[in-house]
Amino acid sequence: MAYGIDKPIVVAVAAGVAVAIAKFVAAGVSGSASMLAEGVHSLMDAANDSLLLVGRWRSRRPPDARHPFGYGKELYFWTTVVALAIFGAGGGVTIVEGVQRLLAPRPVQDPTWNYVVLGVAAVLEGYSCFISYRKFRQGQLGRGFWRTFRESKDPTIATVVFEDGAALAGLAIAVLGLASGQALGSPYPDAVASVLIGLVLAVVALFLLRESKELLVGEPADPTLVKQIRELVEADAAVELAAAPLTMHLGPDHVLLNLDIQFQETLSVVELESSIDRIESSIRAKHPEVKQIFLEIESLAARRK
Repeated sequence: MAYGIDKPIVVAVAAGVAVAIAKFVAAGVSGSASMLAEGVHSLMDAANDSLLLVGRWRSRRPPDARHPFGYGKELYFWTTVVALAIFGAGGGVTIVEGVQRLLAPRPVQDPTWNYVVLGVAAVLEGYSCFISYRKFRQGQLGRGFWRTFRESKDPTIATVVFEDGAALAGLAIAVLGLASGQALGSPYPDAVASVLIGLVLAVVALFLLRESKELLVGEPADPTLVKQIRELVEADAAVELAAAPLTMHLGPDHVLLNLDIQFQETLSVVELESSIDRIESSIRAKHPEVKQIFLEIESLAARRK
């Protein structure tokens, strides 16, 4: 795949690393729990996005003897790993840190650097979110956000969009926690902000886990594509009837097709072979994402016996 497809992930990794370093420094200086939570959040985002790049790279390997259908589902596996990491290492760590600060509160020192770092982080995370969402919108084709997310067979860009959205939400929560604690002279709002940031991460992770699980188990192709394949096959003069195509995504641009076709009983063996080749060529020409085609052939004459 072209670099342009990976650009949103590369930008997210770079932004995550830079922001994480700045947040950890600010957390060390001020002792803020919400800033520490935000540092963990950004570090996890960078690590997770790096895993998405690994998944993309590994999924592009060509088929071999051990994996005759290719490695496309590696992408879904690594997306699942990322979602689990967001839930456990991201959401879990920040919630635990916030609860510990609630049980043993510590005052936040001068929060000036916290606000500076959060402002810079908002710019970097906002840019990353803009790049990833712009890429995501290219696949919307007039559909709504949630429908596009549910129907997408490439979860990586959607994952980055959700991560960046959670990052911006976390920044807003951290600012509110710091400002409330400063106004009230209390360490508790900052600790509560850490728990809330963890909950945001946990919710995002659950959404991503649900979608990744469906893709990993095996989702069918888009209903429109399935309908078009059936219409294309039944339009062939040699075909009497085509059953509902059975499809499964083995990767974002890799569909496996199994189709039961009933051919006209007057066809000779040579004509039947020619018809099969013609149908397969037509499907691949119109739908190049259909990489493997398995046709189950049945003539009307054989069916009547």
